Amino acid sequence: MRLKASVFASFCLIIELLGIALYLRGFFPVPVKSSLSSKSKLSDQPAEPLAGSGPNSTQLPPPLFKRVVIMLIDALREDFVFGPNGKRFMPFTRQIVEEGSSHGFIAKARAPTVTMPRIKALTTGSIPGFIDVVMNLNSPALLEDNLIRQAKDAGKRIVFYGDDTWVRLFPRLFAEHDGTTSFFVSDYTEVDNNVTRHLDSTLKRADWDVLILHYLGLDHIGHISGPHSALIGPKLLEMDDIIKKIHTSLTARVAPSPCPVPESEDAPPDLLVLCSDHGMSETGSHGGSSEPEVSTPLVLISLAFPRKGGAFQPSTVEQVDLAPTLALALALPIPRNSVGRLLPAVVEQAPLREQLRLLHLNGHQLSSLLRDSNPTYQRQDGYELFRVAEKAHGNWMKLYLEGNTSEVLGNLGRKVLKQYLEALQSMSLALSKQLGRYDMYSMIVGMGLILEVLALLLLAMPEALGGAACVDVPLAPACLSLPFCLLGLLACSTHVLMCTSAEANCYFCSLPWPLAFSALLFVAALLCSLAAMAGKRFSLAGDPRPKVSAPGPVGRLQAGKAARDELAMLSVSGHGDIRPTGAHPHAIEAHSDLHPSHLCHICSVAGGNIAETAGSSFLAQTRSQVPGDSSLDWTLSELDILLLTGTVGQTLSLGASSFIEEEHQTWYFLLNTLCLAVFQDVCRKYFKERRALDEEREESSLLPSTTDGDPLQPSFSPATELGVSLGAEKWLALTTPLLTLVCCRLLRSLNQTGVQWAHLPDLGHWLNNGDHKVFLSVLAVFSLLLIFLLVQRHCSLVSTIALALGLLGIYSYRAAVGSVLFPWQHTSRSISKGTGEARFVYVFVLGILFTGVKDLLCSQVTAAGGGGHLRSRGLWEVYSGMVLLVALLLRPHNLPTLACCLLLQTLMVQFVWERLRYDAAQITIMHYWFGQAFFYFQGNSNNIATVDISVGFVGLESYVEVPAVILTAFCTYAGPVLWACHLMCYLSSERDRAAGALSHGCYCLAVLRSVPAALYVALTTALRYHLFIWSVFSPKLLYEATHVLIAAAACLIFTAVDHDHACSL
Repeated sequence: MRLKASVFASFCLIIELLGIALYLRGFFPVPVKSSLSSKSKLSDQPAEPLAGSGPNSTQLPPPLFKRVVIMLIDALREDFVFGPNGKRFMPFTRQIVEEGSSHGFIAKARAPTVTMPRIKALTTGSIPGFIDVVMNLNSPALLEDNLIRQAKDAGKRIVFYGDDTWVRLFPRLFAEHDGTTSFFVSDYTEVDNNVTRHLDSTLKRADWDVLILHYLGLDHIGHISGPHSALIGPKLLEMDDIIKKIHTSLTARVAPSPCPVPESEDAPPDLLVLCSDHGMSETGSHGGSSEPEVSTPLVLISLAFPRKGGAFQPSTVEQVDLAPTLALALALPIPRNSVGRLLPAVVEQAPLREQLRLLHLNGHQLSSLLRDSNPTYQRQDGYELFRVAEKAHGNWMKLYLEGNTSEVLGNLGRKVLKQYLEALQSMSLALSKQLGRYDMYSMIVGMGLILEVLALLLLAMPEALGGAACVDVPLAPACLSLPFCLLGLLACSTHVLMCTSAEANCYFCSLPWPLAFSALLFVAALLCSLAAMAGKRFSLAGDPRPKVSAPGPVGRLQAGKAARDELAMLSVSGHGDIRPTGAHPHAIEAHSDLHPSHLCHICSVAGGNIAETAGSSFLAQTRSQVPGDSSLDWTLSELDILLLTGTVGQTLSLGASSFIEEEHQTWYFLLNTLCLAVFQDVCRKYFKERRALDEEREESSLLPSTTDGDPLQPSFSPATELGVSLGAEKWLALTTPLLTLVCCRLLRSLNQTGVQWAHLPDLGHWLNNGDHKVFLSVLAVFSLLLIFLLVQRHCSLVSTIALALGLLGIYSYRAAVGSVLFPWQHTSRSISKGTGEARFVYVFVLGILFTGVKDLLCSQVTAAGGGGHLRSRGLWEVYSGMVLLVALLLRPHNLPTLACCLLLQTLMVQFVWERLRYDAAQITIMHYWFGQAFFYFQGNSNNIATVDISVGFVGLESYVEVPAVILTAFCTYAGPVLWACHLMCYLSSERDRAAGALSHGCYCLAVLRSVPAALYVALTTALRYHLFIWSVFSPKLLYEATHVLIAAAACLIFTAVDHDHACSL
């Protein structure tokens, strides 16, 4: 089966995506939750330990609190309460913590620090799987045993107001609820007012037992403007007033009706819990494992606690500790899968017998979970400690029931208490380390598919980069071979064995048998194809026979005659390209099988003088067309060595967690080194080459032009297009790499990213400060003007007008939301959502995209009659529409990043890439490097917290899942997407570009993404028990998967744009 290189690359990436999806499904297995029928019950609670044969009690201690109010403030960092600004922005809460009847803790959350997994942790006491970060957008009902279900089954009435994630997780469990959409981050006022408006009437009623309030405004402010925004302070003061109102109501015991009923003096007091699901990073987002993201406040306020005085230092606990603490405090069973432990400070005022009983219940639950999840549970230190403490507890109970009041009883009780606490800590830690069981079978099958695709791409390199850009894949013969039958039989037998004997659930085994067998047979077919291709390559490499002529005089005479025949069919163009006389440039493919030695014979007989650069370029192309020729040496330039070693070195660096956290530094270094290497090539071009090369006819730009003439007409030079002299063009070419270095250095200062230095102030923070809004406005105007000047040169008149109006609408949108200023705008103007202005821009984005797609479709129809110009213009207009959309989504301080991206693309095309005649592979690798660097210039990192989800709601009045996800993903990967699109525009131009350039670029892009993806999959498999597997390696794995998805989409578009799909047999 013979395929075009672009079709082959797209096919490989699609298969790789399937392998990655299967691998991710095994690496991030959806946690198997307990069914509702297996939840903890009161009847299942163990009896109180008692030595001897006397009767012991199975009853739980009485509840410590009557009613509980849980106030969850989304993204509340611990320093907002306990830090220096706590007294300023939350004075009442800080006073209660330091002087009132309360207990304060710093609760540590686990990655991923997003809302849905954190709610699960708070209510179940378990550690959710990392894949829950993906499921956060569409939370299914929680089937795992949880605190809300236990309270409902105990007859307690639960009222909820706030984030509708709770409503989706716990359907039909709330007696009353009013949910608000949590993903519409542009709203930070109404989303909280919708909760507070119910508060007064609810607090006056006595028909509820548990009240849950989830406030989202603080989190939305963080996403919009960060933790240091001027909006943070007023929002914290608002939350502090609400805490004061709730506390006053609970302590006053307001009667629910005009005829109050006196409460019993023995009734327990109420409890107010102030907590948060996660913190907030220095950029205002969350999802990672940095200290500001995982450190949250946990404040328990109740009259049952003693008043404190003097200095206060909060202790550190785990977030999952809240679930067993509240369960025991309300006399409810602890959720079955909870790994948390009781907070001793909450029960320290209870009698010693009740304290020991509560600790024993917690220990029994943890030991049961440890026994069910760990076959070697008996060798765990925590389990042994619990058994010792339980036995000592029985002895204490015997003395207690005998009426012993000596000091021995007290000492023994305190000793048992200490033993219980040590056992609980040890068992909780052991269970927390068991975050999940890997589905190794699915992982191995997925990884095997990924590695097969990589090997397939590498073996096809000589053919894919040849002049014909076609790859011969022996898939059909492989399927008819005996090894395929044997491998298929072995794979299917292994599958049956694994699925019938494995104890753990396996996703691949859950697939229908025909589908699983088909997948395994396909893997076997790929393996046989790989073996056939490898055998073909090695046989060619070991064949010493000459390819052109026989040795000796006869051979030379035959070669001379053949050279004269070829010379009659060839002509040398003014650009140094060898083509058939009178043929279109694409016709060069007909001679793609010329041997280099044959070419030398032709040139020697003709006595032609071919330009050195063109001859060497064609020779290099011809080398690649003759794989396995042992008489040829692969000649690599210094730039080739740099591009290859840099790409391989960056891939190998992913094996270290520190290099993953600071990957941006690697790309910045590679980009700077590339600029210096290009500068060296430019100097050679203008100062060391022969003067004859400087007198050649000026070469044309590869970017599309607005000229509507014949696409085959002689093109004009960059100097003519930009209106500069030839001498000025030389100096502009020399300064382009240096200007690139300057731009990269400025962009590095714009956004601090990574982990180690992300907390340091950067230029973006300075610009976003309210005091510097004038500077930000001026910078935004300058950036938008530069974007217009760089893009409009190659657009049609209609698209140019739409582009200008769209950029004006972008500034109006940013002014409407308060990011920048209009010259006539008053500072007191109220801030709006800017929905109308954003939709105004969307109209022009869609219009430009529609115009570009129309031209592309027309070029497909008129491809044979000169449709290349329409294709180039259509691609550029599609690119222009994407630029306009990126400009709308990026925050104002990031607009210079987009402007610099377009400026560097223009300068590189006009003065470097075209002048130095880099081939398609070199151009593709350079675009890939620039795209990766600009991914980090935007402020992104390998941490989920740097994903700006606020861009998903630009122009939306309510949360709509599909547009929000698409806009967020597009903005996050704007750098790689724009550089890939520019690569397509560049390679698809017909001026002085070989017909296979687009296929070459598509193939190189597939290899560039497959190599790091395959290596990283193997690394994560080997390091799956690494200490940082969930905090560092797992987020990077998700990023790599998304990068492959984007590369696959780009290759599919490359293939659709490429007119030459067929390969001659």
